[in-house]
Amino acid sequence: MQRLKGQSALVTGSSSGIGKAMALAMAREGANVVINFHSNESSAQQIVEEITSEGGNAIAIGADVSKEADVKRMFGRMFEAFGTIDILVNNAGLQKDASFVDMTLDDWEKVIGINLTGQFLCAREAAKEFIRRGVVEGRSVAAGKIICISSVHEVIPWAGHVNYAASKGGVMLLMKSIAQELAPYKIRVNSIAPGAIKTPINRSAWADPESEKKLLELIPYGRVGVPEDIANAAVWLASDDSDYVHGETLVIDGGMTLYPGFVGNG
Repeated sequence: MQRLKGQSALVTGSSSGIGKAMALAMAREGANVVINFHSNESSAQQIVEEITSEGGNAIAIGADVSKEADVKRMFGRMFEAFGTIDILVNNAGLQKDASFVDMTLDDWEKVIGINLTGQFLCAREAAKEFIRRGVVEGRSVAAGKIICISSVHEVIPWAGHVNYAASKGGVMLLMKSIAQELAPYKIRVNSIAPGAIKTPINRSAWADPESEKKLLELIPYGRVGVPEDIANAAVWLASDDSDYVHGETLVIDGGMTLYPGFVGNG
């Protein structure tokens, strides 16, 4: 459909999983795409090759999104290659799980740094460019779009993962607060909150039939999600089709946030 034709998108943490699926989907809709990676450069380059082989345009840029200098350098390289940015997908994230009393300060700071501070740094740089450039007639009715990848754990507490849940709860109010502030500039800001999605980060939860069966007890719709479920929604949020959607979290979870454990126990 080429809904993003002529636009440039940065997808952080896009060398695998959900980020990869979103980058591919946006490229197929006509966007120039930056594949951001932290350490897996070979995978990022493979995605670039896949996009270019299909007639798209992409480059790979390594950066640690928790580091301000890396983020600024990444945006500088993007502007050199594509001139500007129209779409930011704040996707980079990780888990470092431990029980609360055993969690180290390093475990806490690493997850908060990537999952929350990284979203702040990237959104700030994107917003500066959106405000500087403004709306480009014929490209998009918005000056820019920011999509924050959150999690169902922005609302569901998660024992044993307090750093991750805290980071995602922070993403929720980061998104809503900057949406409130940036709306007058015609900058749209929204979040996607995935539930259980088949990615490398949670492979142990779905890789064998017994684990998947246990996971499905939490999903009323009866299947574990796939990265394309998130990618399709991200394209929609990046397009003018969703122009009146602002400051919202789109939960894509097969009903996990319906708390199916309460069925029959109300």
